[in-house]
Amino acid sequence: MRILVVLAFLGIIGSLASALVYLMRDKGGTNRTVNALTVRVGLSIALFLFVLFAHHMGWIESTGIATH
Repeated sequence: MRILVVLAFLGIIGSLASALVYLMRDKGGTNRTVNALTVRVGLSIALFLFVLFAHHMGWIESTGIATH
């Protein structure tokens, strides 16, 4: 589970970095920056939904302050 989440984070960071590179190189001339940011948003939403699903299925447990 940790490996999957780490890989997703790396994909998000990679997409964000590629958007920065496209922004600096293209100077707004192409849609590559927008496409890279769209991929980043899609990966972020997918990761969030996967974590919710994994919690619902019992694959991961929430941690926090014990109330007792």
